[in-house]
Amino acid sequence: MIEAQLALKRLFDVIICLLVLVLGLPVFGLIALMVKLSSAGPVFFVQERVGLGGKIFRLIKFRTMVDKPTTEPVTVWTEAEEARVTKIGRFLRDYALDELPEVFNILKGDMSIIGPRPYLPAQVQDYTERERQVFRMRPGMLSLAFVKGRRSIPMKQRIEHHVWYVENWSLWLDVLIFWRGLLVLLKREGASEVVTSEYTPRPQ
Repeated sequence: MIEAQLALKRLFDVIICLLVLVLGLPVFGLIALMVKLSSAGPVFFVQERVGLGGKIFRLIKFRTMVDKPTTEPVTVWTEAEEARVTKIGRFLRDYALDELPEVFNILKGDMSIIGPRPYLPAQVQDYTERERQVFRMRPGMLSLAFVKGRRSIPMKQRIEHHVWYVENWSLWLDVLIFWRGLLVLLKREGASEVVTSEYTPRPQ
């Protein structure tokens, strides 16, 4: 039964992402142009994250920050790092448009539309056995933590939401998160509030 539901989840992912690519191609092009004109640097930001089964994959997003070296550890998010976000980047983040290239990760099978957010390898090293349950499912573009508060809630609470999602997953839960996620984006809920801590990822 679970295997059949997971197969439907995967089919839903592929169909939606193909539609996004076909219908949203002009949007992809416009965003790419905006990013390129906003500051010097590449259009895309690529970073290693941990996915299904603890496997490392390369997540791709539109770049939202000034492309320059930093001495901060990759697991730290500071006010200085926040200041590196470009004006275009802030707009893209508020409406999660910087996440659009993740459709390629989804089509490749590294991610799903709905699932726990993928974190950096350095961040998951201290996960408890229960927290490591997040690796039982493909990480998602949208997550339960996203609809519960986005960046305004502490990292530990976000991880707890991810674990709860895996423990209680169903197709109906995905549907609820999907539609709730759209409302969160339209209202920009939790977009401007950022909780900083040593475990908060650099959210490019």
